[in-house]
Amino acid sequence: MSLELLSPAGDMERLKMSVLYGADAVYLAGTAFGMRSFAGNFSPEELPAAVKLAHDSGVKVHVTVNTMPRNDEVVQLPQYLEQLDDAGVDALILADLGAFTLAGKYAPHCQRHISTQQSIANYECAQAWFDLGAQRVVLARELHLNEIAEIRKKVSPELEIETFGHGAMCVSYSGRCLLSNYMTGRDSNRGACAQPCRYQYALMEEKRPGEYFPVYEDEKGTYILNSRDMCMIDHLKDLMDAGVDCIKVEGRAKSAYYAAIVTGAYRHCIDDIAAGRPVDPVWRDEVDHVSHRIYSTGFYYGEPGQYVENSRYIRQWQICAIVKSCDENGLALCSLRNKFRAGDELEAVGPDLRPFSFSVGSMTDLEGTVLDEPRTPQMEFYLQLPKPVPALSILRRAVDLSAK
Repeated sequence: MSLELLSPAGDMERLKMSVLYGADAVYLAGTAFGMRSFAGNFSPEELPAAVKLAHDSGVKVHVTVNTMPRNDEVVQLPQYLEQLDDAGVDALILADLGAFTLAGKYAPHCQRHISTQQSIANYECAQAWFDLGAQRVVLARELHLNEIAEIRKKVSPELEIETFGHGAMCVSYSGRCLLSNYMTGRDSNRGACAQPCRYQYALMEEKRPGEYFPVYEDEKGTYILNSRDMCMIDHLKDLMDAGVDCIKVEGRAKSAYYAAIVTGAYRHCIDDIAAGRPVDPVWRDEVDHVSHRIYSTGFYYGEPGQYVENSRYIRQWQICAIVKSCDENGLALCSLRNKFRAGDELEAVGPDLRPFSFSVGSMTDLEGTVLDEPRTPQMEFYLQLPKPVPALSILRRAVDLSAK
């Protein structure tokens, strides 16, 4: 069996990247009831266009409705659910039982998937949601592969199982943390987590104000709540064998570059494994080309352990430009993202395009004036590439931007 690849779409740009780089389905949010309030998200006017864009490429659209609504918000749910149904959304990702029930009534054409916010960790719970009408459960991230395999064996075969395979992990059971709410007033259960688990903490004694004592988990440092990022790209066959139907990439609040590169990496590796081919290492290595924390395999093989030296991201590549179009001779119309100049060594990667390096040659603006260095953000310019590349290919360069 193969895995459905479910990729993030925080806004229209990220949606296009996830679709073009190989997602089977995307998940996104409208302007309400979603767990990533700081992603771009989609207005009622944008949502039908987003669904059409995805459907035109054979990609399904799942919409998050997974906050825990209050009384004054529940009254808005029926109309919102009807909008999602009318837009042609394929599935709703739900956490609240009331919202789940309302979705069955007001969005009858949408499948109902149970969010990881419900922390489903056993087969009885998974089966109970299926009996209530759920087509899919997104299991808690804290499960071992053996537990997932047992759930698969003991629930109805029609129930689909989705698990997280890549991206940031929560120090608590997903959505069950109140630390952000207490410290900043931003509620993690309502899509506004400030991630205080990433902060560096010290101890202060009541009668010694202003005197800070370091808190050491061990000799390495003081980031005692900091979690690693998850990466299961080397273990996709194990997920398939455990009976997982869908692997989810976390990251609706992350960049379009992240959505493209991680989606493309998993797409090629999943296809290789499903076809019985050895995984092409060039695609596996792509997950190291995005901003990330130290990787782990989550809880799939046991406790993942923490990285307590710091909470910084590893950033070793910078996006320079996006290719808007390219002719058969490799003359590319590009949109600038970060400065670079003639003679720099860049790398190109795109949809079904193996990464390749090249030295920057001739560039001109739209009027034909020769450029040594495009300078204005988002400006369009022409760049001669060694060979043709698809639209929405990415030009990047190796540069260490990791925080020191």
